[in-house]
Amino acid sequence: MDVVDDELLTGLNPPQREAVLYRGPALLIVAGAGSGKTRVLTHRIASLLRGGEAYPSQILAITFTNKAAGEMRERVEQLVGERGRGMWISTFHSACVRILRREAEQFGFTKAFTIYDSGDSRALIKRLVKEHEADALGLTPAGVQGRISKLKNELADAESFARQANMSDPAERLFVEIFGDYQRALQRANAFDFDDLIAQTVYLFRAFPQVADVYRRRFRHVLVDEYQDTNHAQYALIHELTRPVTGAAAEPYSVGGMMIFEPDEAPELEGASLTVVGDSDQSIYAFRGADIRNISEFERDFPGAKVVLLEQNYRSTQNILSAANAVIGNNFDRKDKKLWTDVGAGDPIVGFTGYSQHDEAQFVADEIEALHRRGVEYGQMAVFYRTNSQSRALEEIFIRSAVPYKIMGGTKFYERAEIKDALAYLVAVANPADEMAVRRILNKPRRGIGDVTETAIARYAADQQITFRDALANASALGVGPKIQAAIAQLDSVLAEASALMLPSSGELPPPTTVAEGLQLLLNKSGYLDALRASRDPQDEARVENLDELVAVTREFARNNPDGTIIDFLTEVALVADADDLDDASGSVSLMTMHTAKGLEYDTVFITGVEEDLIPHRISAGEPGGPQEERRLFYVGVTRARARLYLTLAMTRAQFGEVSVAMPSRFLQEIPATLIDWRQSPGDVNSRGGSQSRALNARPGRGG
Repeated sequence: MDVVDDELLTGLNPPQREAVLYRGPALLIVAGAGSGKTRVLTHRIASLLRGGEAYPSQILAITFTNKAAGEMRERVEQLVGERGRGMWISTFHSACVRILRREAEQFGFTKAFTIYDSGDSRALIKRLVKEHEADALGLTPAGVQGRISKLKNELADAESFARQANMSDPAERLFVEIFGDYQRALQRANAFDFDDLIAQTVYLFRAFPQVADVYRRRFRHVLVDEYQDTNHAQYALIHELTRPVTGAAAEPYSVGGMMIFEPDEAPELEGASLTVVGDSDQSIYAFRGADIRNISEFERDFPGAKVVLLEQNYRSTQNILSAANAVIGNNFDRKDKKLWTDVGAGDPIVGFTGYSQHDEAQFVADEIEALHRRGVEYGQMAVFYRTNSQSRALEEIFIRSAVPYKIMGGTKFYERAEIKDALAYLVAVANPADEMAVRRILNKPRRGIGDVTETAIARYAADQQITFRDALANASALGVGPKIQAAIAQLDSVLAEASALMLPSSGELPPPTTVAEGLQLLLNKSGYLDALRASRDPQDEARVENLDELVAVTREFARNNPDGTIIDFLTEVALVADADDLDDASGSVSLMTMHTAKGLEYDTVFITGVEEDLIPHRISAGEPGGPQEERRLFYVGVTRARARLYLTLAMTRAQFGEVSVAMPSRFLQEIPATLIDWRQSPGDVNSRGGSQSRALNARPGRGG
């Protein structure tokens, strides 16, 4: 053991050390909540680099959020300095975009392809559903979108699905048509949706083995975080990247514009070493396609794989961990582990039963105020619930009690209409084939261009076999009035001027550092900003501020990426993950669903609505594997708490206009009674025939 390794191992417990030092083809690190998995991963990468076992460019580390990727990269660079430059540490989607940008021309796309987010996909599907009059057969845009996403995550395309679909069912036959039309529309638009990014990369590797071998030779160490959350497409991608290299062709071949020359008898190369970190007890995304079997069957998929259990918790007190262990122990088909800590038992868990959800909410507000008076910051307290609708009563009481709060996971910056409009202008310049982007800005701001004109443009483009964007240059041929012709010509002129600024005439990738100038040109000359400034709607003032912020984002992008192009900027924006928008909300109590809470931690956590039909949820509880997933979700919520945990419920709850009697969750019965200090138990409420409501007798909170 050299000095370098000694330094890396300082402060690690024995299982963590074992995980850092193991060298073999496959390693599964079963990392319990709060067990220091990020530290283990970063020290493992640093160990490979410091020991000279890998070059930075040979390491691919995959996370689920940009925030996690940034944190991991920063920690590795702190450990190894500039030796850490050149690693690929990114999300699945970011890694796939880098690969697809290089290889897109292999299967009919250009490097300037657009990435459709969920809203863009929904808009396209909504148009297709309308064109097919599919609502008559019960097909909705949301339902079609969800089903297409699920199929893509299972690596099923429109053609393969059609071969096994029940084509005698009119609704099924129509869905197949819409699925096919959707994919063809994406292809014409030179666009991928989010699910395509991974599925098409898998297709690329399978269809072009020589391309796959380039990446298999490059990445000799693949590390994947949160492996329990992977879906089938992500699982397949990992397998493709870690397959052995079986040799190379004698003929030179081109990859990403480079000619690759290899000898006829290239030696076989073993597959890359694979390290995955995960915890089946925290698998809570089955509704997004996550497959718990990916982690539970890892040893079957990789015979001889090493398994290391990380059970020492560095986050929570033992009382909290004992409750979590007791609950999750009721799930079968899991790798048994018991979280423990050496920080002591800590405060008992506090339980409270309210007469109604408002009574419950008032208890939560009162406790938050009491803790705040004792010095606990609002930002270190969080309230979790199973469904978004539960937040209403909490918000009403928090407002009345003057408790500052923030709903986490609300409308995000890049989902706001004015931001999506501005980005659509940029996309229309960067990728003129993207019909959805051009349609979005056609009447933004209002130019008098309605559905009839939009249809005329689309028909003309189809007849002339040109793009929707190119059709704008022929306004006089559309059969519309002179005012509409002038409006279309003006939009075409603005887009052409921006294209001249941001795109070179050669058609190669655009020049750097012109995104801010181009965006300002588009917003000003299109009349978009003028229309907002002239509006009497007070919200339009905030929209102008949001657009100013977007311009600031483009300037910051140029500072951080001196060689960055408009394509790079649009890619960065498209890949902003949902969870990355969550901030500390330091001056406010955080309110969120338990799914949103994954990966976060707080000094004090309130889990509300711990009732049958809520947690476990009545819909999930009736599905195969549903009760187990609900138990894992509750486990995730419990293990977010560092020092204090509150479990609250109500005996009556109003939902959908009806007041119903609620029953305590089965999960409460799975926690040893000695761990919970009931301020008011379900029995207390029942024995009184209803308790005096806190909410009705609450005093208004202090202002400020």
